[in-house]
Amino acid sequence: MLREKLKNYNLILASGSPRRQQFFKDLDLDFEIRLKEVEEIYPPELKGFEITDFLAELKSYAFDGELKENDLLITSDTIVWHNDIALGKPKDEQDAFTTLKSLSNATHEVITSVCFKTMDTTTVFHETTKVTFNQISDEAIHYYITNYKPYDKAGAYGIQEWIGAIAVSKIEGSYANVMGMPVDKVYEYLNQLP
Repeated sequence: MLREKLKNYNLILASGSPRRQQFFKDLDLDFEIRLKEVEEIYPPELKGFEITDFLAELKSYAFDGELKENDLLITSDTIVWHNDIALGKPKDEQDAFTTLKSLSNATHEVITSVCFKTMDTTTVFHETTKVTFNQISDEAIHYYITNYKPYDKAGAYGIQEWIGAIAVSKIEGSYANVMGMPVDKVYEYLNQLP
């Protein structure tokens, strides 16, 4: 359905995330994957969605001067926002443990921003989902880190993995957003393109 509507566009997904790539496959879209190394540094005064909006757009700058007339570039960024701190991908095992320990028995926000860029327009939007964790034992945290190695995930966890099944007691908002892409909003945006 959407594929036919977008046949005049060349969709470029600038993400190495297998989850984001799968979402685009699930939407039955033709797209190519194009990756660029971007240093993800943002001004320290930014908070919450300002960080992900900034980084999603920053990632799109790497393609400046490359986009052709029918290209539509999609970049995105996800953080876990907890106690006024942005939790990105953990640096190592200790960092992952500390992060998960802080999320135990608490509610955090998962914020994803998506940037759509053509040769002459840039649109950025974000989605926030609240996730509440049960109390998680140190043993369970160590088990998860050892077996699932969540080093490529914001907040040191993937909700679709073992930890999501045992730790998440409540979700307010989009489940897909916690996996890294507010798919319903992306679909809505693509569907209204001329």
